[in-house]
Amino acid sequence: MHRYILGRLVQMLVLLFAISIVVFILARATGSPLELLLPLDATQEDFEHLRKELELDRPYPVQYWAFISRAARGDFGNSVRSGEPALQLVMERAPASAKLAGLSLGMAFMASIPLGVLAAARRRSYLDSIATIVAVMGQSVPSFWIAIILIQIFAVSLGLLPVQGIGGWWHYLMPGAVLGGFTVAAMTRLLRSAMIESLGANYVTMARGKGVPEWRVIWKHAFKNALIPVSTFAGITFATIFTAAVVTETVFAWPGVGRLAYEAIKARDYPVIQAVVMFASAVVVLVNLLVDIAYSYIDPRIRYS
Repeated sequence: MHRYILGRLVQMLVLLFAISIVVFILARATGSPLELLLPLDATQEDFEHLRKELELDRPYPVQYWAFISRAARGDFGNSVRSGEPALQLVMERAPASAKLAGLSLGMAFMASIPLGVLAAARRRSYLDSIATIVAVMGQSVPSFWIAIILIQIFAVSLGLLPVQGIGGWWHYLMPGAVLGGFTVAAMTRLLRSAMIESLGANYVTMARGKGVPEWRVIWKHAFKNALIPVSTFAGITFATIFTAAVVTETVFAWPGVGRLAYEAIKARDYPVIQAVVMFASAVVVLVNLLVDIAYSYIDPRIRYS
């Protein structure tokens, strides 16, 4: 197990290095931030002075080497807009995104587990049809449309929930429901398929032949094995919501990492863009590693050498 984890950590470093090259190139492909920072009547001397101050006058290889050498020490430079350290801005927004991602995933588990399991256990029943409809609608309807509808109903018409910002638990309900809706749909379909496969396995047939109660067959024998693909999806979904819920966080003015990424791209804030993408990439690969390690606890047959 220790050799496996060490190998995965090496792979993670190589992957992050490759991502750093891509994000460095794509960030500069959005254009120069000088036009957004200087007034319309700025002179050529003003442009040259600011370009030199921001170190944008250097060749790209020199800029990349400065970026990657500082990033290895945890320094992604200062924001072009605010002058604050880019990584500090990301870490300030991370708790809000983590709370929203955790709530969304929790809501998704509470809804998708009973739907997916019972739909598989009662195939071709009304419950199975309802679960299928919920899954298809949840994955088909755009998240921004659901957000607008929820705002119109619960904030504008009824005045029950706040439209934007972060505060008490009621601020989490609408963005959590929007992000959890898609997750419920995908997780329900995945769990239903995994449960159907598990219920058709030989060990389930043997358990039924021994007279084991059906509820025990479903929840103890089949459900545990069906959790393996679901745990993978849950880990990836948490990392995605945590770092890339750009649309939902923008609609609800949620002070998270996703909205920070949107603001940085709009302002062509290279250091913040690079810090957000590298942070998001590190979270994704780390969550994938933790999910792989969790496999051996979910299914004792899985071992890493």
